[in-house]
Amino acid sequence: MIGNSGIIHACTLEGDGTGRPLRGESISKVIAADSLAWVHLNARDPESRLWLEKELPYLDHIIIDALLADETRPRILEFEDGALMILRGVNQNENAQPEDMVSLRLWIDQHRIISIEKRSVRVVKDMKDRIIAGKGAKNAGDFIAMLIGRLFERMEPIFLELDEHLDDIEERVMEDPDKKDRQGITSIRKKAIKYRRYIAPQRDVIAHLRTSEQTWLESFHKRRLQESMDRVIRYIEDLDTIRERAQIVKDELSNGIADRLNKNMYMLSVIAAIFLPLGFFTGLLGINVGGIPGAENHNAFFIFCALLVSIVIVQILIFKKLKWF
Repeated sequence: MIGNSGIIHACTLEGDGTGRPLRGESISKVIAADSLAWVHLNARDPESRLWLEKELPYLDHIIIDALLADETRPRILEFEDGALMILRGVNQNENAQPEDMVSLRLWIDQHRIISIEKRSVRVVKDMKDRIIAGKGAKNAGDFIAMLIGRLFERMEPIFLELDEHLDDIEERVMEDPDKKDRQGITSIRKKAIKYRRYIAPQRDVIAHLRTSEQTWLESFHKRRLQESMDRVIRYIEDLDTIRERAQIVKDELSNGIADRLNKNMYMLSVIAAIFLPLGFFTGLLGINVGGIPGAENHNAFFIFCALLVSIVIVQILIFKKLKWF
């Protein structure tokens, strides 16, 4: 962080893809001049508000409040000479959940790019690295087109991984339904819903930019934004598909578990039906009173066992004919 002003990094954009790092008083001088500069701030640092109010006094307090707000959602608000934008990217910080998407707040005009993060956003580092490599943005329009493009490029591997995870669960459910997979399916649905919550509004942000009349947005930039918009629409469709597939897989899992339970109950019922008459006969002949048939016959037990086996065979034949199993 540069000094105690809340600035994480700052640089000029020289118009050829390169940039010159800025520090100390040089940041204020470049911001006040007409040359293009990019300043990245930390929203958690209270000095950031003071810096914005001092260096950019022309900014409405509504803009500053939006840039530093605790809770944000993707949106765009245009002014005569610039635009306020709030975007979201997947959370790729260490020990973080990707669906806990991080916000990037921006004020862009012809000569200034002010970006603010509350949590680290990897795409900011990507933009900085491109400038260092001499392949960065040449102007404000180029910066926002490149930033949005890179922001959504980083989302694709996450969504592919989510789709592959659902494929694995679906395959297991089709082969051997297990109630343990229910938690995984629910987790996938929750993630898809969270992603869509923040990605869908960004489609509207890009659509708004494509029709914007800001002087720093040229037709070339709008064509690049169209590509990003097509990608966002595809992501939204993929997330909707994942969510619907997850529901179908969950239904299949419930049906598979129910079928297995019904099959088990059916087999128990058949077994109970087979042993019902056997229990009746053994109970009847087991009463301890006079007159029991075969009480004086030494072969009566074996005859009775043969009779029970015959009854079971007859029952099985009858059940087969009735197609009970």
